[in-house]
Amino acid sequence: MWDDAFPSFLIGLREGLEAGLIVSVLVATLVRSGARARLPQVWTGVLAAVSLALSFGAVLTFTAASLSGTAQEAFGGALSVVAVGFVTAMVFWMRRSARTFSGEIREKVTGALGMGAGMLIVTSFLAVGREGLETALFLWTTARAAGESAGPLTGAGIGLVLAAGLCWGLYRRVLHINLTRFFTATGAVLVVIAAGVLGYGLRDLQEGGVLPGGTSYAVDLGGSVDAGAWYSTLVQGVFNLTPTMTWLQVAAYAGYLAVVMTLFLRGAATRPAPPAPKARETKPAGPAASARRRPAWAVPVAVVTVPAVLAGAAVALGGSRPAGAQTVAVSETDCGQGFTAPKPGRRTFRMHNTGTRTSEVYLMDPDTGAVYGEVEGLAPGTTRDLAATVTGGTYAWRCVPSTGKAVTSRAVRVTGGGGTTTAVVPVSAADLTAPLTAYKAYVDKGLTALATQTRRLSADVRAGRLGTARADWLTAHRTYASLGAAYGTFQDYDQKIDGRPDGLPGGVHDKDFSGFHRIEYGLWHGESASGLTAPAERLAADAAGLRKAFPTQDFDPGDLPLRAHEILENTLQFELTGDADQGSGTELATADANLAGTRELLTVLRPLLTSRAPRLLPTVDVDIARVQKLLDSAHHGGSWTPVDRLDATTRARLNGATGQLLEDLSPVPDLLEIRKSA
Repeated sequence: MWDDAFPSFLIGLREGLEAGLIVSVLVATLVRSGARARLPQVWTGVLAAVSLALSFGAVLTFTAASLSGTAQEAFGGALSVVAVGFVTAMVFWMRRSARTFSGEIREKVTGALGMGAGMLIVTSFLAVGREGLETALFLWTTARAAGESAGPLTGAGIGLVLAAGLCWGLYRRVLHINLTRFFTATGAVLVVIAAGVLGYGLRDLQEGGVLPGGTSYAVDLGGSVDAGAWYSTLVQGVFNLTPTMTWLQVAAYAGYLAVVMTLFLRGAATRPAPPAPKARETKPAGPAASARRRPAWAVPVAVVTVPAVLAGAAVALGGSRPAGAQTVAVSETDCGQGFTAPKPGRRTFRMHNTGTRTSEVYLMDPDTGAVYGEVEGLAPGTTRDLAATVTGGTYAWRCVPSTGKAVTSRAVRVTGGGGTTTAVVPVSAADLTAPLTAYKAYVDKGLTALATQTRRLSADVRAGRLGTARADWLTAHRTYASLGAAYGTFQDYDQKIDGRPDGLPGGVHDKDFSGFHRIEYGLWHGESASGLTAPAERLAADAAGLRKAFPTQDFDPGDLPLRAHEILENTLQFELTGDADQGSGTELATADANLAGTRELLTVLRPLLTSRAPRLLPTVDVDIARVQKLLDSAHHGGSWTPVDRLDATTRARLNGATGQLLEDLSPVPDLLEIRKSA
């Protein structure tokens, strides 16, 4: 939690101190002007500013909640970029104005004293309101990045409390702080944090489909860095740096940090600003200025109520239901309540969880079980939209709580409406039994071959036949690379057999670096046979151990449709970028084996896919043939062209063809997702 709390703590401290200093100057100016009776007007303006900031946060939260998942990513990403702009302007403004802003505030307050109570309220409202809006926007973006963690709110609360204490000490002259140094130091840290928020926001825009390059990774340490380790969560929480980042994220992070930090530090070294002009003396308004008395509570209540009412109206308008939308209950007892036969066409249903458990809900054909639309992870008391195209037929709702039995609502009959609508016939674990059995037989055969091949490799190394060992290494590694759909089942064996040195303290020289890539590094970097004997024997032993353990390992049938897409996604990230290479230059040979493994996986899934999406596999087959042709052009007898030696045109074609194949494979996990039916 504390790693998520630090950025918000810093924002709360800085913004709280800025707003607190403004209030302190306002109060001190009134007290020294003999206008202590006007203090309630200052506090009214401050209260209005706080109310506005809270209302703004509510609008952001509830507006985002009413959007679809993709739209939420785009909305959050856009606001993250805006927040970075605000924070950047804030740190530069405060660095420039730290020496003079108290004089400027005193001048404004002195002028407002002669213009009545309303102007004094407006002055304090505007002075504090800007800080409040900046705080609300930045806290919203950091809280969204932290997910369900309470760290951001905790950090902001601690920062605001500390800022209030510092302001009280400064006002009472108990403390003395060099504000210029304080705002320069915290500003530099905020620039680093803002760079991470910018990268996070751009990633959201990529996932929301607004920006391209969502699958073009510059950094992918997901396989070697433990995302749950304390150091990973610390870096991610404070700097918004993740193990996997796209080229756009990295370029934006580095570019923003280089440009903004340089300008900020260069500006911090400029000469001090001249002192602020002395405020003119103005006598406070006398009793005549407020001849018509209002109740003391009227203005404070109004300034709190108005922003709240406006925020409520914005939320209501932003999240208002589409015309004709039905609100349908989701729970074990009320499933489908409120559902009546809709008119044919594109319809939106407001799914409201009236129960006590998080649930999934499906719009389905009760006769065939085909699913027309679904909402997953609907929390108790929340509402989300489900959009579906309705034609003539029978429809019902199936509510599936996280614990307990699934419930199907009464069916309704829709008449009229031509055309057809796409429905997905649900898949059960039993439907995947035959494909899983066939694929396990394929893996078992591959592991038997792998055990033999790694023993041969070990014998080559032990006998000093390193030239032969290089050829046998490639044969064995391609065998293992063709078993990609089972990697999740192999447990620790996968890291032992095919782990990379990324993240290891000693890199390629670390004692825990083992398996194919360890031997690859030695074979292609001139290591002696005696130095490679132990790693080769260890690889052979691990391959034999995996062959023996595999029949008893738990192979989740739900992994099959997931891996249909993920195998080549890893190929695009590691092999086609050259990141996995340890000197052999055989990345394309591995990619060819990955493609063969994907083809085998699609073979066992073909009956299920053909009945659910008849046009998908013919398209995918064309894509696979295109990628295979490009890989074959890089295969010359017993050698393969290294990725970094491909010409720019060929490399772009290979990346593009693989990306298109990935896009066409992307529906497979949803089509074959195991859905709870009882």
